[in-house]
Amino acid sequence: MTLLLIHRLTGGRWGFAAGPVLRPLAVMMPLVAIAFVPVLAGLTYIYPWAADASQIKPDIARWYLGQPGFVLRAVIALIGWSVLGVTFGLGRGGRLLAALGLAFFGFTISMVAVDWFLSLEPHYVSTAFASMIAIQQLLAALAVVAVLATTNFEGRALSDIGNLLIATVLGVVYLEYMTYVVAWYGDLPHKAEWFLRHSTDAWMGILLVTFVTGAVLPFAMLLFEGVRGSPAGLRIVGLLLLFGTVMHFAWLLVPAFSAQAPVALTALGALLTLTIASVLSGQGIASPEVRHAA
Repeated sequence: MTLLLIHRLTGGRWGFAAGPVLRPLAVMMPLVAIAFVPVLAGLTYIYPWAADASQIKPDIARWYLGQPGFVLRAVIALIGWSVLGVTFGLGRGGRLLAALGLAFFGFTISMVAVDWFLSLEPHYVSTAFASMIAIQQLLAALAVVAVLATTNFEGRALSDIGNLLIATVLGVVYLEYMTYVVAWYGDLPHKAEWFLRHSTDAWMGILLVTFVTGAVLPFAMLLFEGVRGSPAGLRIVGLLLLFGTVMHFAWLLVPAFSAQAPVALTALGALLTLTIASVLSGQGIASPEVRHAA
């Protein structure tokens, strides 16, 4: 959805080539809203502040983190994203709506990143976290394009997708690393504690493998013009980046739970189910022109 909004404002060969993949997936944005219903139903089992508000210190966090506000913010974001996704996925919507839509996305992703991610451990705060999540989303979407759409790309469009992947990979790694540097070398105990909890022996091994396989290796591959100009090369890069994205989210979220293995398996099962449903639904939603172009 966000890539469609950006392309509506800026243009470029990459957007026309990626459109057959981006448009059907953007139209399926309402499925995300449906998938969020179980989260709302199990709110008190997922978020500690929802189960016991006394766990939150009497500061701005206690005022902000409440079930009515959480639900309201989620509904606003999901409805807005669904309207934008369907509108631009169907090829409608002008430049003004695209500009307003990007502003709306920037505002709502800031709330969503705090609500859905950081509030799992409500005493940890990070001003760069929402930006990192937004760029991670762009990276994942571009990786999907690299995997599914590059077969029919030609010349410059392939290189454009490769260059965008380089930019988004650097953005995610830079923001994540600088967050760590600020917390650790700034001697901020409440933030350092979060990183220590996410850096047990098991998670350090997973993090190292993920960083090398899902970030360093694809970035190194993208430095070669031959890879950026090769559909097969970009597909391999896209698969590696999708692996890195999934594992990055797992590292962000799973350590917040005491029963980490069952949570990880449940999340993986949900991810696979939604992925299969999205692919099957996308084949049915796409217009004949989109399916032919894809």
